[in-house]
Amino acid sequence: MDAINIKQLAAKLNLSTSTVSRAFRGHSDINKETKERILAMAKELNYQPNHLASNMREKRSKTIAVIVPEIANNFFSQVIRGIEGVAREKDYHVLIYVTDDNYEKEVAYITHLNSGRADGVIMSVSGEANDHQYLKKLKSKRMPLVFFDRVYEDIDTAKITTNDYESSFDATEHLIKAGCKKIAYLVVNKNLSIGKTRMNGYIDALKKHGLPYVDEYVIDCSNDYEANSLILKEAFKILKPDGVFASVERLAFSTYYVSYELGIKIPEDLKVISFSSLEIAPLLNPSLSTITQPAFDMGVKSAKILFRAMESGGDFSESDNLILNSKLIQRRSSGG
Repeated sequence: MDAINIKQLAAKLNLSTSTVSRAFRGHSDINKETKERILAMAKELNYQPNHLASNMREKRSKTIAVIVPEIANNFFSQVIRGIEGVAREKDYHVLIYVTDDNYEKEVAYITHLNSGRADGVIMSVSGEANDHQYLKKLKSKRMPLVFFDRVYEDIDTAKITTNDYESSFDATEHLIKAGCKKIAYLVVNKNLSIGKTRMNGYIDALKKHGLPYVDEYVIDCSNDYEANSLILKEAFKILKPDGVFASVERLAFSTYYVSYELGIKIPEDLKVISFSSLEIAPLLNPSLSTITQPAFDMGVKSAKILFRAMESGGDFSESDNLILNSKLIQRRSSGG
């Protein structure tokens, strides 16, 4: 049988071509019986909808972009998994861009996406520089942007974050109650809004329990494991902390490596807790105490808000700014 087009299929069903087209795209205004009748006739006549042509007519790419600082971190991989699940339900593809915390890469990706490569963007920012005009261009093109986890406060868009201040306060207080008095706070970029928020939780917990804030105990680290080993080895030798609060999971790994090399026993000599979504945290030796963010759920919610905005012309409401709760899980590394 020769291939038929959508007009011929619509004529066979005695329906309009727009009704048939909307049925194939899953529009909710087509009732179940009509949709089933259309799909059954399409199968019988071997009709295949031309989604590419449809997308071109509607100037849609059927693609969303996800921009993340790194891919190795378990938190980001779980967020992406949540986003992909929602995108798949919507028959969308996902493009993933990794900035490596590099501002120039971030600007280049956004400029590239401005050309219509994607219909919307979900992003966790690099945190460098204060000029974010390149992001404001997305709004002028009605391309929705959703921030998750790491955000730019000066950009007016949907933001999905977690209760970082409370989580950091609780993590620091947990170490204090375990007997720690010299708690090192390990951070990669304390100038990020998320870095500042987590640090404020750390400082306020110290203050509540009458412990002094010592600037040297806030240790600036990097994204490089070898560099972190050198930084922490030097800091641990000089400062001799009895507790470590790592703001990202890679710094917990570096703490374990350095402690082993220096003969520091965890948790006897040094108690450790970290922000981490690492699924094997219970299997580490000793098992790692964590503040675990709802990464998968954050991905799902970010994607649902993005698609809602795409379907409504790019608009967000105040209810699209969400703060999700993380969970403190005590294990052996902090004396549990």
